Amino acid sequence: MQLRLSHLASPLGDMLLVADAGEHIRALDFADHRAHLHRLLREHYGSTSLVDAQAPGRIADGLARYFAGELDALAALPTATAGSDLQQRVWAALARIPVGTTTTYGKLARELGFTDPRAAIDIGAAVGSNPVAIVVPCHRVIASNGDLKGYAWGLQRKRWLLEHEQAIRPKSAALQTAMLPGF
Repeated sequence: MQLRLSHLASPLGDMLLVADAGEHIRALDFADHRAHLHRLLREHYGSTSLVDAQAPGRIADGLARYFAGELDALAALPTATAGSDLQQRVWAALARIPVGTTTTYGKLARELGFTDPRAAIDIGAAVGSNPVAIVVPCHRVIASNGDLKGYAWGLQRKRWLLEHEQAIRPKSAALQTAMLPGF
C-alpha cells in the first residue's frame, strides 16, 4: 500500500501526517515518535511505502484551525484506519467524546457493553493503539481517579491538549513552559 507522508508544524512539535490517495488520514503522529508511527503502520497495514507529499489542504487547515482555538475543526476531517473489531469500536467511541470533556477507561468499557472491570485494560490497549493522534481524541480518556494516564505521545502533550480544550484546569504558565521545551 502506498501512502503519502507530510510534515506539519504544531504547538506541540512537528507532526507526521500519513494520508491515502483519497486524502483520508491513515496516521497522525509526532515527529519525535517516528518509530511509533512506523510500528502502527506495520501492525495495521502490513507492508507500506511512504512517499513525501504536501499535506492535503483540508487536513492541514483543519489541524491549524484546531490549534488556533477552533476546537470543533477536527470533527470533519476524514480518517480511514485499519484495526481489529475492538479497536474500531473503541476508536469510534473516542470520536464521540465531546470536546471539553473527558471519560475514563472504565466508563468507555461500560459504554461499549463490557461488564467485567478488567475490560478497562483491553480498552486501554485499544486506545493506546490509536494511529490518529488528536483527530481521534484518545487524549480525552483519563484514569478513574482523574490522573492523566497512558498517552503514547507523552503526558505533557495530553495535558496541553486537555487544557487547550478546557477539559481540565491549566497548570501555571511557568510549569507549562518547562514541560514543552522550545515553546
